[in-house]
Amino acid sequence: MRCVIAQYPFELTRVGVLASMAGVSPEIVTGDSVTIGRRRYPVKQVGEVITRQDRRDFSGGEVVRAMVRLGFTCHAGPRAARPRPRPPSAPPGRLGTARGP
Repeated sequence: MRCVIAQYPFELTRVGVLASMAGVSPEIVTGDSVTIGRRRYPVKQVGEVITRQDRRDFSGGEVVRAMVRLGFTCHAGPRAARPRPRPPSAPPGRLGTARGP
């Protein structure tokens, strides 16, 4: 299948990707990843191996699109946690005031 990664066309196949990644140890996954065989690789590592280009030359999204089209399972990386909302505070001077009759 023809895929464009870093503005260069590549003819990629599922079998070719499996063969390229055979024997490659996966790095620690900190972002988006792709499952190839029984291993989970960072998408930038996969892109570097299959294109022989520097990781700075392409985006992870380009590799994810190509891998999904070839039938591989891709996983989104952990996203930054949203801060929990703070409970509303009581107006100043209202706490502890006694109400009289």
